[in-house]
Amino acid sequence: MKDENPHPSVSCFTPNSSLPLTTPLFVAQHLGVGFPSNAILITMDAVQQIEAKASTEVSATAVGLILRQEGKDSGRKETASVHRASDPHVLNMDFSSIYSRDLLPAEDGVEATKSFMHELVDILFAYICKSLNRSSKVLDFHHVHQLKESLDGFTLELPDQPENLEQLLVDCQDTLKYGVKTGHPRFFNQLSSGLDIIGLAGEWLTSTANTNMFTYEVAPVFILMEEVLLSKMRSMIGWPEEEGDGIFCPGGSVSNLNSVLLARYHFFPEVKKAGMTVLPKLAMLTSSHSHYSIQKAAAVLGIGTDNVLLVKCDERGKMIPAELESGIVTAKAKGLVPFYVNATAGTTVYGAFDPLDDVANICDRHGLWMHVDAAWGGGLLMSKRHCAKLNGIDRASSVTWNPHKMMGVPLQCSAFLVRKKGILQECNQLRAAYLFQPDKHYDVSYDTGDKTIQCGRHVDVFKFWLMWKAKGSEGFESQINRCLDNAEYLYDKLEGRADFKLLFKSKPEHSNVCFWYLPQSVRSMPAGLERNNKLHTVAPKIKAKMMEEGQTMIGYQPLEDKVNFFRCVFSNPATQREDVDFLLDEIVRLGSDL
Repeated sequence: MKDENPHPSVSCFTPNSSLPLTTPLFVAQHLGVGFPSNAILITMDAVQQIEAKASTEVSATAVGLILRQEGKDSGRKETASVHRASDPHVLNMDFSSIYSRDLLPAEDGVEATKSFMHELVDILFAYICKSLNRSSKVLDFHHVHQLKESLDGFTLELPDQPENLEQLLVDCQDTLKYGVKTGHPRFFNQLSSGLDIIGLAGEWLTSTANTNMFTYEVAPVFILMEEVLLSKMRSMIGWPEEEGDGIFCPGGSVSNLNSVLLARYHFFPEVKKAGMTVLPKLAMLTSSHSHYSIQKAAAVLGIGTDNVLLVKCDERGKMIPAELESGIVTAKAKGLVPFYVNATAGTTVYGAFDPLDDVANICDRHGLWMHVDAAWGGGLLMSKRHCAKLNGIDRASSVTWNPHKMMGVPLQCSAFLVRKKGILQECNQLRAAYLFQPDKHYDVSYDTGDKTIQCGRHVDVFKFWLMWKAKGSEGFESQINRCLDNAEYLYDKLEGRADFKLLFKSKPEHSNVCFWYLPQSVRSMPAGLERNNKLHTVAPKIKAKMMEEGQTMIGYQPLEDKVNFFRCVFSNPATQREDVDFLLDEIVRLGSDL
């Protein structure tokens, strides 16, 4: 099919194309448009007519349609399935009389399963297309009580009797309808955003395989993929090939927890059997802008949050090396035993990079474990243009790196990497006899389950491996560079405006851009406490309006002595400059009368 759409009033695409030529809303096969069998076209007017007749939106794709209408008595939705013109191998099924017990592995369950899976894929594909449509909302916000009270027939209550597949498909649609489209180009709210189609395919395959990452015998291919990915990531950090180990964890907080666990074991291996009572009073140091998971790790491991010493940062959010040195000396003078320093490569709010070489020098001098939390900033190692911001990371004892953030891998995907080979196994190994038999007929060093505090471990590697195959290192580099280019574009736009104020005069280090919006009522006030109190209310009020209208999303927060400000972050490769312009226009529209 050609790149041009010859009918500007319609949306057209083929079932096999990766993206519509123009963003489709919905496809209604029964409209009978006379086009080839592998192409479906629908006018926007026709969609609106269909939606006007239904009590809620129409959901359809190039290969199917479900019309949803309110039932007469209970408010439960009834559906009418329209057969698929483009796939003659899929039967038209009335799902109102089909239940999960009729699907595979039930006898004669093949056709029902195939039809159900096709319907589900249609729903997901329509959602993907809508997520990438800038005219669609990022969210359809409802308050907690509204969702709990069976909004529009959608109920969260669990039944005693099974419900039919028709209702389950409606429930799938409603779940997506009332959620947040984090893949939308105008979703700026979190560090993890975007929707990579190859990564999504990887997640589907992972769920289909439905295996566990604890032994080679049940996950042979995935175990080897994990080894390849971890080796590649360690090489990008700069560690020698023969050194190091690692494991994929359920999020950066668990990766950071592992770093504290291993550091403590490295200096005090007796803790594994005897516990904390045989240890001196330990102390950890991290910057005041570091992620809260460092303090959580101290609480979980019995070190205590009072013994996490927060090191002062400069105006830009970077740890001050002299303050770190002073903190270590002071802790020792108080009888504490410092053993661990966390440096951050890409702080959550400011996107700041601690001076890793300076921190490493101090850790070397005092004999401390240096961890680098690069959950947010690790992706910059993929970019020749930006990787120098992590100079010194090769001197770390351990590193957290979350590909589900800057690299756009679907949640969750977090790697914990450690330089000392064998310590993961030594620290965590308990040799459960029903899993880790030493007399298996294969190389049991690939039974990785005893390296972790987990038993069951989700396969997080395949989607990442598949994306790397699809993009190559160069593709990731280009993607990351574009995200940081967007941040610089926003910075340049804000720098010359009187109705916005940047937190920093210097250009952003990462893709974080922090700023205040200054409505006229604030700009006219003299500097002081009253003005700050007024400004503190601006971002929350705009955010509330923004969520009610649903056209875009951005986060806000206070930090230290700074009143509430907006933090815009870029990690979605679908975001373009027009989306940045829209964000600023929307903030002004929603906040100008405050």
